Amino acid sequence: MTGPAQTDRVFLFLQGPHGPFFDALSRMLRTAGATVWRVGFNAGDRAFWRQSGSYIPYRGTPDDWPAEFDRLLDARGVTDIVLYGDTRPVHAEAVRAAKARGLTVHVFEEGYMRPYWVTYERGGANGNSRLMEMSVQEMQSALARSDMEAPLPPAHWGDMRQHMFYGALYHWFVMFWNRGYRNFRPHRALPVTKEFQLYLQRLLLIPVHAIDRRLATRRVRTGGFPYHLALLQLEHDSAFQVHSPFSTMTEFLAQVIEGFAKGAPRHHHLVIKAHPLEDGRVPMRAETRRLARHLGLQGRVHYVRGGKLAQLLNDARSAVTVNSTAGQQVLWRGIPLKVFGRAVYAKPEFVSGQPLSEFFACAGRPDNRAYKDYRRFLLETSQVPGGFYSRRGRRQLLRQVADMMLASEDPYDALKSGTAAPRQHLRAVT
Repeated sequence: MTGPAQTDRVFLFLQGPHGPFFDALSRMLRTAGATVWRVGFNAGDRAFWRQSGSYIPYRGTPDDWPAEFDRLLDARGVTDIVLYGDTRPVHAEAVRAAKARGLTVHVFEEGYMRPYWVTYERGGANGNSRLMEMSVQEMQSALARSDMEAPLPPAHWGDMRQHMFYGALYHWFVMFWNRGYRNFRPHRALPVTKEFQLYLQRLLLIPVHAIDRRLATRRVRTGGFPYHLALLQLEHDSAFQVHSPFSTMTEFLAQVIEGFAKGAPRHHHLVIKAHPLEDGRVPMRAETRRLARHLGLQGRVHYVRGGKLAQLLNDARSAVTVNSTAGQQVLWRGIPLKVFGRAVYAKPEFVSGQPLSEFFACAGRPDNRAYKDYRRFLLETSQVPGGFYSRRGRRQLLRQVADMMLASEDPYDALKSGTAAPRQHLRAVT
């Protein structure tokens, strides 16, 4: 339980999702009685933090960060750290140091069943999540206290436009107002100017890309052929870079198309589905055409831009991915799925262990009952309804997540002990 006041809690926020979510969350924690500080690494971090008195600019080099972070923990009496994603270098070092001191580490991520949920965990997310070590049997045992029906997602898409807008705005601040942070180094290899250009370009081209996507989807759906899906990810995303066996998305694509050529029946087709935020920094459409031509698969391999996945999933025979959260949508429909990287849903009950060519020839179906239990476990624990980027999504998220952070138990232990708060319906997110 959170208790009447949290006067002994001191939260140190590091980098968050683009936009005002971390600022709004900190205000709620402060209202609850906690002390809140924020470390900013660039002008984008500063722009979205409206409380100047609690802002701590970090102007040092990456090499100086570990010592400075230890000094901050001592000087401010920090009890909790809060961050978005746990693999970028400044966050990975902070998590290591905080755990060594026994501090509570609050990790936010995009939802494992995005876009209508956000992930909140303690200690780590994705390949560092506690879910990696949990069996389906443990989850089923924890669910014995609950008879909640797993909620359906709302009928409308999430806050993709707001996501793109805040991403472009964040990089604009870094590009033009970053003089006070001369030692800042982005955690991605691409220059900030290029990041800004890609965010802005993607935002402006939404209508054009939507038309291209609809036409490509229609060609697949009206083609009358059986097809399999390959779900691409962002090559620069931490879940791909840190928790997969590939260094580039092209490596994954080459392995999938080769496996399809060897194993799939000759009348089957392969659909390459791009990530919704794919921005062209990697020429995946050109790579798809090149690989298909090299293996004699012209006319049988199709590339579809990002967007809603449901229309393509409804008729798919199987799907493959590295560790995309879109795999959850595949399993929800009972479609065979093969993954190559570390993923929180990669449980033997519902992810195929077949060799790739054999998988494309005749994939084994997942245990749908086991997956439904797994999904319900997530929706009662680490998956919080709402979103980081739209105003309504943030309101929905804040209704629950501040209490979860102030609670003595993390979401998984709270379900086991029976102290987890009931979850809300998702109508407010739509």
